[in-house]
Amino acid sequence: MTEQEKAAFRNQLLEAIATVEKEIEALEEATRPIGPENAIGRISRMDAIHNKSVTEASLRDSRKKLAGLKHALSRLDSPDFGTCERCGQPIPLPRLLFLPQTTRCVRCAE
Repeated sequence: MTEQEKAAFRNQLLEAIATVEKEIEALEEATRPIGPENAIGRISRMDAIHNKSVTEASLRDSRKKLAGLKHALSRLDSPDFGTCERCGQPIPLPRLLFLPQTTRCVRCAE
């Protein structure tokens, strides 16, 4: 990967990190408990509980993605960045651009 590609990739990572951090903020707000002062019916409360559990799953996924993006950013200047951790072959640039936190090539990821 050339220095120019690394710089563009770094910018993409920083943008992705900022986007995911905003998503996490919104998801954290959506997972706050429903207070007892908010009187809603039994069915509505069950629906709210279900929605909260779905949102919590999304929050976990977003946090995992954020950790992967930050890890990719920290490895960007490493000589083994862009190399599959399993087989040692280069990870194709289009895959890195699509999934920046990946550490495996397509073949090893399957």
